[in-house]
Amino acid sequence: MKTAFELAMERLSKNAPSVTLTAEQKKELAELDSVYAAKIAERELLVKSQIEKAIDAGEAEAIEQLEKQLVSDRKTLTAERDEKKEQVRQRKS
Repeated sequence: MKTAFELAMERLSKNAPSVTLTAEQKKELAELDSVYAAKIAERELLVKSQIEKAIDAGEAEAIEQLEKQLVSDRKTLTAERDEKKEQVRQRKS
């Protein structure tokens, strides 16, 4: 008798079979993760320093705007990274 987990995994593999990646694709995916982690960290440092300046100046609206910008930048960079990773996965070896 199969567990619910095993049954779910079977259904999942029927709907979306697992893709085997080449060593080169794995390397490219890791590189994309590294590059985008650095981009996100760089952006966070820049915006957080601007937030600190706004806090010191007592500019509440600027702080809120910068925080929203940071969230937006993270989402944009993450989406860009995910799109590039998907392109790597879709490439035939």
